[in-house]
Amino acid sequence: MSELQLGKSSKSSQYQSHYQARMHRVLEHIDRHLDQPLDLEVLAGVAHFSPFHFHRLFAAWMGERLGDYVRRRRLEVAAFRLFAQAGTPVLDIALSVGFGSAEAFTRAFKDRFAYTPAAWRKHQVELHRENSKINQVLSKNDQLQSYASFHNGVSANLKQVTSMDVKLIRRATTNIAYLRHIGPYGAPVGQFWADTVSPWIVMHNLFGRARYGISHDDPSITDPALCRYDAAVELPEDADIPGHALQTSIPGGEYAALSFKGKNAEIGAAWTAILRDWLPSSGYQVDARPCFEYYSANACFDPETGIFDCDICIPVVPL
Repeated sequence: MSELQLGKSSKSSQYQSHYQARMHRVLEHIDRHLDQPLDLEVLAGVAHFSPFHFHRLFAAWMGERLGDYVRRRRLEVAAFRLFAQAGTPVLDIALSVGFGSAEAFTRAFKDRFAYTPAAWRKHQVELHRENSKINQVLSKNDQLQSYASFHNGVSANLKQVTSMDVKLIRRATTNIAYLRHIGPYGAPVGQFWADTVSPWIVMHNLFGRARYGISHDDPSITDPALCRYDAAVELPEDADIPGHALQTSIPGGEYAALSFKGKNAEIGAAWTAILRDWLPSSGYQVDARPCFEYYSANACFDPETGIFDCDICIPVVPL
């Protein structure tokens, strides 16, 4: 390849990263402002594109129209909050994601999930109760427990995880550089770290820094193919962005933190425990900040056993 071709390729990559950064700012703004009007003019301004062109650019980049995306995110976040905030009235949930009335919310929610909000909440509670009964039976038989761990992913380890202490901590706002994975969680995320993130860390000498795994979606609600996950490294505020990574910040404030030590196949149980066992009875609720896994600079990983440690952090405010 000639120097001219290399130059064009480099510029093309820079332009693509620039567009990607603008679109990610829009997605972040949507998730953090679901309770506010999110019309075309507002979001085009966040992206620094003209409203005339932005809706076409968004559809081309995301594969769905802007209005459809905003509506989907409002309803997916509402579905999560209906269970995680079991004591919060349906109208309050509706208002928290930008619906002006319980009636409009109920119609939209039923169109999306085939349940009314109240029926969805009841179904999720019953489903969780049934899973808890299964866990109690499985814990009496090691062979069945191993089978469940392989086929169910979370239930076999739930009893062990729920005995861990959840601590309330305060975190400062943190500057990060990140790479994004879109698709199913679980093994594909582990492969993403191995194939993409680790070489990026090596190439840019990012060793000895705290790392983050940020899950933006709930795969039990969002289509797994659309789930977003960011692998991030903590950076000083004035640092250059390494490679083609993107930059954002993790908001400060109060978080509930659950210490985890185990294998990749077991961490789903920890997420289930804190979100569906601890949170509803805690007196707290989640807000619009992202949930994440925090890997300190001293976090351990044993390549022979696959065992690692981290803190699972969810943003909380009092009910």
